[in-house]
Amino acid sequence: MNKNISKIYISSDHRGVGLKLYLTEMLSAQNYHVVNMGVDDPNTMADFPEVTKWVTDEMLNDKNARGIVICGTGAGAQIAANRFRHIRASRCDRPESAREDRFHDDINVLAFGADEIDPEVAMLCTLAFLESPFDAIDRRIRRLKEIS
Repeated sequence: MNKNISKIYISSDHRGVGLKLYLTEMLSAQNYHVVNMGVDDPNTMADFPEVTKWVTDEMLNDKNARGIVICGTGAGAQIAANRFRHIRASRCDRPESAREDRFHDDINVLAFGADEIDPEVAMLCTLAFLESPFDAIDRRIRRLKEIS
């Protein structure tokens, strides 16, 4: 467990409820402080821009937080999250991608496509995302400043 992470905010639209609840349970079992946002019933319609914004709003004042946003494809949630200057979101479907995106680009939000990823693979991606460091060398920091 990465003790530098204060909280993990996780949200989903109606299509991502199952994956969100699975990840919430698995992360809580590993003693992460998980804040479940969005809907918990797949029959309750929710739009990904709204539930994604709930995560980004919470992260605005918590620099040590991470976020996970889930919709059917993952693309919409990623796009919605990246509208905000303090967010660096990436859609991942392999643990190696999550690890590299943290290392090179200091992502703080992970996006998943619930229709396209196995829950166990999503958990492996999540652990790679949470446990991987950012390589804070000058060129990477400079690039982040350019996009913030």
